[in-house]
Amino acid sequence: MTPDAPEDDRAITRDDLDELFVTSEKPNAEFRIGGEMEKFGVDRVTGAPLPYEGNNGIRRIFEELTSRYGWHPESETEGGPVIALRRGLASITLEPGAQLELSGAPYEDVHEVDAEIRAHFDELAGISATLGLAWLGVGFQPLSPQSELPWVPKHRYGVMKRYLPTRGARGLDMMRRTATVQANFDYSSEEDAMRKLVVLLKLSPIIHAMTANSPFIEGKVSPNKSERGAVWLEMDPSRSGLVPPLWKKKRPRYSDYVEWALDAGMFLFRRGGEFVHNTGQTFRSFLADGFDGHRATFADWVLHVNTLFPEARLKRTIEARACDCLPVRLVGSVPALFTGLLYDGQSLDAATELAASIDLDVMQRARPELVAAGLSAAVGSVPALKLAERIYELAAAGLARRARLGAAGKDERVLLAPLGALLERGECPADGLLAGLAVEQPVPRAELIRRCAV
Repeated sequence: MTPDAPEDDRAITRDDLDELFVTSEKPNAEFRIGGEMEKFGVDRVTGAPLPYEGNNGIRRIFEELTSRYGWHPESETEGGPVIALRRGLASITLEPGAQLELSGAPYEDVHEVDAEIRAHFDELAGISATLGLAWLGVGFQPLSPQSELPWVPKHRYGVMKRYLPTRGARGLDMMRRTATVQANFDYSSEEDAMRKLVVLLKLSPIIHAMTANSPFIEGKVSPNKSERGAVWLEMDPSRSGLVPPLWKKKRPRYSDYVEWALDAGMFLFRRGGEFVHNTGQTFRSFLADGFDGHRATFADWVLHVNTLFPEARLKRTIEARACDCLPVRLVGSVPALFTGLLYDGQSLDAATELAASIDLDVMQRARPELVAAGLSAAVGSVPALKLAERIYELAAAGLARRARLGAAGKDERVLLAPLGALLERGECPADGLLAGLAVEQPVPRAELIRRCAV
């Protein structure tokens, strides 16, 4: 039995909480990379959002993927609606507004991660053609208001729907109108885990500006290069953002992340196959006082950790969450960038030094400008582009030293290069989407779909 299995119902105390991370440590030789990509499905003619039900909805797509490609359907409860597919170590899941997410298997190099994502779109291609769908590779749903979007019938989402708007003005936008490309990484020890986590947290606003790719909202040009980034600035601060308590720690520990996590509000927990709502109770309170006769279990803690949304998240892996969704040609750049920074000792040393030079208050003040202007912004007196170029340089050097060759005989830098080409022009992906357009300008639906297609 793994410690995060649903049947792990042993009662816990504060002293047990670090175990989730300690038992996830791996030797360097077993380090792997996992990629994740969310995207929006729309009718390729009308631009209508992908529904859950219907002849061209999620359930139909799941049926086709199951029958054609050997995916296996999963439900939350016996006989309940299908909300995910699984095949081996990979899964296809749904975000609340029916964003389709590939959560890939763990691989040894970025070539394999990129190949898996491309294979996923190959599987979707024939199905999408039959159903008349297009997939949009941007960080914010560019066409539809909230009123037009579906709700995926996942129990947790119903709780989040009610709770998150009480904790931030754009909670529903986060749930149903954002999409991202993420990457997951292993760690060997507490020191290694916390070092990687802090580097990612401190550099994430710059990396987000490098990958800003959501400049449209409801058919018009947004004032932000990343409307997704603007959403995250108005989210529940207790469970998102940059985890400020870690910034000034000389040697942060698992316990420091745990202390931050304890003060975030819960959504729910499970007992005997049933869901128990305890919306908003902090895990610290639940651990001390229980809820409605129930005491905290290890499974409850694992679930809670997975409902936190900082820019970099510690769980059984370290999850880099800063980037907007991107077109397929750029998706491989995300795991490549993070791999070069985190999985090469020299680059991680240099990235740690760079991160240490960034002040929390300065970065917090800079975040709105980074969201609005991308690489044209500044962090204090330092141009964002200068910081981005340094991050890119460190990542590229790390990938060169890793020297992992793909089928074409090139190392992983070949997947980072498309992002480098943008940096050479001082641009983020949104700049290309915006060519010839002005803020607040309406964009014809067909043209917007063409620009945003993966």
